Amino acid sequence: MALTENHPGVLRDSMALLTGATLFGMALAALDAFVLQGPWGPAGLALVYLAGGVPTGWRALRELWRDRVLDIDLLMIVAALAAAAVGAALEGAVLLTLFDLSHTLEHRAMGRARRAVQALMALRPASALLRGPDGAVTEVPVGVLRPGDVVILRPGAQVPADGVVIEGEGSLDEATITGESMPVHKAPGGKVFEATVNLNGVLAVQVVRSVEDSTVARMIELVTQAQHARAPSERFSDWFGQRYTAAVLAGSVLALLAFLALGWDTREALYRAATLLVAASPCAVVISVPAAILSGLAAAARGGVLFKGGAALEMLADVETFAFDKTGTLTTGKAMVTTVEALGDEREFLSLLAGLEAQSEHPIADAIRRHARAQGVDPAPVRDVVSIPSEGIGGLDAQGDGIWAGNRRMAARMGADPDVIEGLQDQAQTVVWLGRGPRILGAVAVADRPRETSAAGLAALRHEGVGAIAMMTGDRRPVGLRIGAELGFAPADIHADLLPEDKVRLVGELAARGRVAFVGDGVNDAAALARADVGIAMGAAGSDVALQAADVALLSDDMGRLAGAHRLARRTRRIIRQNLVFSLGMMVLLVAGSLFFALPLPLAVLGHEGGTVLVVLNGLRLLADPIRSDRGGARMGGTPQPTTRRATAG
Repeated sequence: MALTENHPGVLRDSMALLTGATLFGMALAALDAFVLQGPWGPAGLALVYLAGGVPTGWRALRELWRDRVLDIDLLMIVAALAAAAVGAALEGAVLLTLFDLSHTLEHRAMGRARRAVQALMALRPASALLRGPDGAVTEVPVGVLRPGDVVILRPGAQVPADGVVIEGEGSLDEATITGESMPVHKAPGGKVFEATVNLNGVLAVQVVRSVEDSTVARMIELVTQAQHARAPSERFSDWFGQRYTAAVLAGSVLALLAFLALGWDTREALYRAATLLVAASPCAVVISVPAAILSGLAAAARGGVLFKGGAALEMLADVETFAFDKTGTLTTGKAMVTTVEALGDEREFLSLLAGLEAQSEHPIADAIRRHARAQGVDPAPVRDVVSIPSEGIGGLDAQGDGIWAGNRRMAARMGADPDVIEGLQDQAQTVVWLGRGPRILGAVAVADRPRETSAAGLAALRHEGVGAIAMMTGDRRPVGLRIGAELGFAPADIHADLLPEDKVRLVGELAARGRVAFVGDGVNDAAALARADVGIAMGAAGSDVALQAADVALLSDDMGRLAGAHRLARRTRRIIRQNLVFSLGMMVLLVAGSLFFALPLPLAVLGHEGGTVLVVLNGLRLLADPIRSDRGGARMGGTPQPTTRRATAG
């Protein structure tokens, strides 16, 4: 066991060497028996029993002595020795050869599932370009980087550590971390993750985490923990395997006694008992579940979805209801200008409004500035700015005339009539009017917007057959209804004006009807995430709280990943069931054949080992799951643009 965990490469090499020796011995014995008929047969058989039987038998006896575990391998060794004892050493050699070969193939296949994520993470760079206080750039090992250091990313370079862009703009390939197949644009303030690739532009990045605490390091740790965590079906297969193995061994002994009591020849009775021992061994049953679970976990991680073990993967397959937090989950959580209505030249209006809001730190002011910048509009010079709490802001333009921007209370203070602009009375959006004295110049509507991927991601979940989907928000109901209508929610499924404890209560009510998953940002919704059967954190890359708070972490903000993860969980469950039905069915057929139809030992061996390899290969199909290429419809039409039109006085 220690060799397996601490020196996997040595174990793989030794297994390959022993399997090669076993195959050579079997080929020599078979060639001598059917062609040469010389003295080489015994030497070949001895090599098979030594290379294929001794290491396996020693390992099985050690497990029995040290851990009181009756290993299935012990059944194979007993069966082979029984065959040799009755003069069927060649059949015993066939058993050991096929068992050893299938065991090696199984180990390599399962190792492929275990290594899939680690191989992906091996893309971490070895060095980084560190910019010193004097501006000089030197190449250093990534291990010496510390928070606060500034590194330079040239086109084609890998990000050496988690950080924030402080200079430059460019696009990054984040597929290794978030599973995002499209390049992601980064500007000053944008987060970057270790092992992602800078595609263009020169970026200066300030390190925020050391390599030991990076997103990649935490992903590897979480995946390792997940692969060691046992799913309910895995625990059942282990429980079944232990008890059934003891039953098979006892049953074979009873069968031998029964055959002898019936007057059978000792050699024939022992041969039939050995055949029954092989036919009834539950190898395929025991390996059915881990093969699928490990492959599913690896496929999900490569697609930017981390499951906290097989239990979370199995549980997600049973989820009947999804409940979503709104802000930051279904929506961007960032205010955006949705409508611009000007009573004159639109660019002049935006310039004046942006110049006034340039003096404010309010999130709505930031949204207005971002919108003006996106339209290529420069802020107009504004001076003597004064903020009026809960109303708005005022100042003087370049001509010294007083201008103001604010809500209805601000308009009333200035003696202006905001109703001269029609169509902006929706309570689901925040409206900012701009005026000069009592005259309204125009207005903008600002609101949170759904993520580009939300609508298509929810549609994909509904297509998967999810029973119910609910939205929960602390915002006012008009806001919830507006977002919900855009995303296809029925009014009855929209819950607004909620406190955190209200979300926990609602999740509990939904859980009373069946399995429920709660999807949140992993920070503000920790209680609801914990209450749900499956807690899912959206956009968790780089967030310690998000990675720890949930059972499932979607590393990107792409809602399509959620539908892909749900589909993968269901597919994993189907493959587990296929494996169990096939392995149990094969075992029943082999046992019936050995008891009632004198099934030869080689055929029992072929059916047993072939079934084991087949269920492993069936589980490995999950490694090719398309979750990494799943698109939540996010790229259909691009970013929604605000409505812009010239308003008329009404």
